[in-house]
Amino acid sequence: MTRPAPLEGVLVADFSRVLAGPLMTVMLADLGAEVIKVERPETGDETRAWGPPWTDESSTYFECANRSKKSITLDLQDPDDLAAARELAARADVVVENFKAGTMARFGLDYPSVKRTNPRVVYCSISGFGSGEGADLPGYDFLVQAVGGLMSITGPADGPPMKVGVALVDVLTSKDAVIGVLAALAARDRDGQGQHIEVNLLSSLLGSLVNQASAYLWTGRAPTRLGNRHPSIAPYETLTCRDGIIAVCCGNDGQFRRCVTELGAPALADDPRFATNADRVAHRSELVAELESLLARDTADSWIKRLTKAGVPAGKVGDLADAFSLAERLGLAPTVSVGQGHAPQVRHPIQYSDSPVTRYCPPPRLGEHTDEIRRWLTTKETR
Repeated sequence: MTRPAPLEGVLVADFSRVLAGPLMTVMLADLGAEVIKVERPETGDETRAWGPPWTDESSTYFECANRSKKSITLDLQDPDDLAAARELAARADVVVENFKAGTMARFGLDYPSVKRTNPRVVYCSISGFGSGEGADLPGYDFLVQAVGGLMSITGPADGPPMKVGVALVDVLTSKDAVIGVLAALAARDRDGQGQHIEVNLLSSLLGSLVNQASAYLWTGRAPTRLGNRHPSIAPYETLTCRDGIIAVCCGNDGQFRRCVTELGAPALADDPRFATNADRVAHRSELVAELESLLARDTADSWIKRLTKAGVPAGKVGDLADAFSLAERLGLAPTVSVGQGHAPQVRHPIQYSDSPVTRYCPPPRLGEHTDEIRRWLTTKETR
């Protein structure tokens, strides 16, 4: 028997906009929470206007992070609308906001104010640089990629720093926020008390730099750009074949030996320059020259098949069309429909054995549920 969705019965008041906050709350919606998105009248979330591409109802940017929510428009400068916003926060299990520091306090919607009427609330604040000295700094993904060091390790070794091709810091921060909220809800189940969760883009980025951050903290030397090469593993990069490039990942000596054996040069595995991973990293340029001279004998597709069969991780450097096609071939069912006139959506990435994600509703039109939610806020009914 299928169990209820994990967060069924959880009410989320979503005061966030753009990406990190809305992407976090759409994951909560996938998990069964009822998410009420609070938007400004007339304009709503900025991303509604971020196009092209456009769908029949909105922009694809807005739709990627706002499915399965309800939209209410509230002008927090209006006393009646502000009262409705406060009532919503008082009833919510989770409140999410990513306004500039001080904004929520000015409206009596900050954590201390909400806690007075709703001590069980889990309140999540998302910022660019935290609530201390960086509180007034603007929190944009591109800016944090720049100042947070991500661009310094992204791009060709002889080229300029480059951003990642998606707002990756926003995405990482949204996942940290989900983790924080779920942990706080679990703690509340134990002791009955809510709490304030704070996440910021810079901390989430630093926490995601893993081996690069660890290397810097140990050596005191900031890593540099290596293009598609790995600082600590070789070969773990793109290599040129007769008609294109492939990605090859040899994470241990056994994989390297199988690789060069399949390439027709097994002696390379015993060459003192390449016998261990440390040797291969130290002599990477010589190694790449040897490998590419062998790869030039055949096509990329042929090598991918041969190396994969030999147990060597290798694959095509594809585009998004290739990526979705691969996921389909592997039976991962990567997309779902949320209704006619709306862009297909990427399926929730986690599989649950007993409480699967089954609710994929269209992103709301601006203010679509305003009347419904206002009526509820004037009653004592629970949702």
